[in-house]
Amino acid sequence: MIFADKLIRLRKKAGWSQEELAEQMNVSRQSVSKWEGAQSVPDLEKIIRLSELFGVSTDYLLKNEIEDAGCDISSGEVSALRRVSMEEAKSFLSVKATTSKSIASATFLCVLSPICLLILGAVSEVSEYGLADNVAVGLGMIILLIFITIAVAVFISSGRKTAEFDYLEKEIFETECGVREMVSERKTQYSATYTRNNIIGAALCIMALIPFFGMVVFNDKNQLLLIIMISFSFVLAGIGVFFFVRSGIVWASYEKLLQEGDYSKAKK
Repeated sequence: MIFADKLIRLRKKAGWSQEELAEQMNVSRQSVSKWEGAQSVPDLEKIIRLSELFGVSTDYLLKNEIEDAGCDISSGEVSALRRVSMEEAKSFLSVKATTSKSIASATFLCVLSPICLLILGAVSEVSEYGLADNVAVGLGMIILLIFITIAVAVFISSGRKTAEFDYLEKEIFETECGVREMVSERKTQYSATYTRNNIIGAALCIMALIPFFGMVVFNDKNQLLLIIMISFSFVLAGIGVFFFVRSGIVWASYEKLLQEGDYSKAKK
């Protein structure tokens, strides 16, 4: 089997189009087409990149006599473990990226849910506003329950979208050609964002205490203003939690596919 045939077989096994492989290799689609048409051969640097991308040796790519080395391409021994294809891996990462925003937003709503109850309760204590205690509590609880209901609906909807991938968390599995390399590359690219989001989240959660203690120091007699500042603390903390949750879900999706961290084979 010549290099061109091996490249076609590896690419199709990974579930990539020529355009997707070209993007991974930082070349044009025409270059990939020429490689697969045996019209040209990539240079050594690109051969090494292909070997890393598909998880095969450079010998397998370059030596015609090596037919089925690497990447479990042969139809010899069949593993009993579930195999995750490139298409499944990409679909999982896409769904988790989408649901991470939804779940983080729903968590934000949960953090914000008591604010109206607190503010209305404080307003009812000021006689000039003429708001009865029972009305304030009733309205506050209604708004709180609406927020919680929306959040729960989002949690359930997001859970259903990812239910088909639950096995990634519970079962030991294998991945097809190129999957591990693709996920590792995406994880590396996301690591800076993950670190930045955690820093922002931690900073906001700490800063959320500033409005509360500021009011205690400068004016602890105005109950309504104190509650408003406490509510502002809830908002800051909620935004911080949003950053934590969203980046944490995305990071966990990479670890699940790579079977690392809390999702390692040993822990399963």
